[in-house]
Amino acid sequence: DAMGLPFLNPYLNAIGAPSFKNGCNFAAAGCTVLPATGSSICPYSLRIQVAQFLRFKALVLELQSESKELDRYLPSEDYFGKGLYMFDIGQNDLGGDFDSMSSHQVLDMIQTILAEFEAGVKVLYEEGARNFWVHNMRAVGCMAQTIFTFGTDKSRFDELGCLISHNQAAKLFNRQLHELWRKLKSQYSDANVIYTDIFTIHLDLIANHTRYGFKQPIMACCGYGALPLNYDSRISCGQTLVLDGRSVTAEACKDGAEYVSWDGTHLTDAANQYISSQILTGKYFDPLFLDKTPFLLTSE
Repeated sequence: DAMGLPFLNPYLNAIGAPSFKNGCNFAAAGCTVLPATGSSICPYSLRIQVAQFLRFKALVLELQSESKELDRYLPSEDYFGKGLYMFDIGQNDLGGDFDSMSSHQVLDMIQTILAEFEAGVKVLYEEGARNFWVHNMRAVGCMAQTIFTFGTDKSRFDELGCLISHNQAAKLFNRQLHELWRKLKSQYSDANVIYTDIFTIHLDLIANHTRYGFKQPIMACCGYGALPLNYDSRISCGQTLVLDGRSVTAEACKDGAEYVSWDGTHLTDAANQYISSQILTGKYFDPLFLDKTPFLLTSE
């Protein structure tokens, strides 16, 4: 919105000639960096998404070589080199119970995840990508879903009501991701490699939510369950099910702008708008972009 660009159409929603003139979205809900397994909720791992990009690029170039009729729907060939390749992934890879894992096991898992991540970025670089922008992992220990699942022992909470173990795992992942991005920046000297500290923005929002106009930092706006989470893993936002012998509906709150969390997993539009406004200041980038971010996201 701040840049005056339209939202990107999903790659898998290509029926009806949607426009990919400004780019393409390969993200998928619940996806992971590591290849999917039988228990995965989404088959579109990073490797699959990269393969879909390769197919997309090849098809675009093929269609453009045959005819100019689809030019209004497709990116120009030089866009693939000039385009911005954005990554926000890894959270679902670290969805396990870290209380049962040693710090060495967590670190080994993170290194496996990031090796797969690096391999995907390398493929994109070899295909001509030169502008890479990654988000680190947000404060997953402050999510209602995580707290509902793993928060039975109150001694494991911090002063904000967040699970210490999961936020520590996120910090560990973020440190390793930052090191990988610095390595890639050094390795790909002709590329722009940008790391974005979403964790710090998100945790500050939780800690100082009233300062930014929010009333509920952790409770889900749309959900069902006891306070203070309004979340139950058995029922999703908008569903009506029979639980514990009675019919219940996971309904939305009256004013989502008062909540940081939408459904216990995702953030509300209001929270995303605040985080976006902080990203666009440039001060959460590595390298800093303080003098290069003329875009401002204004409240509606």
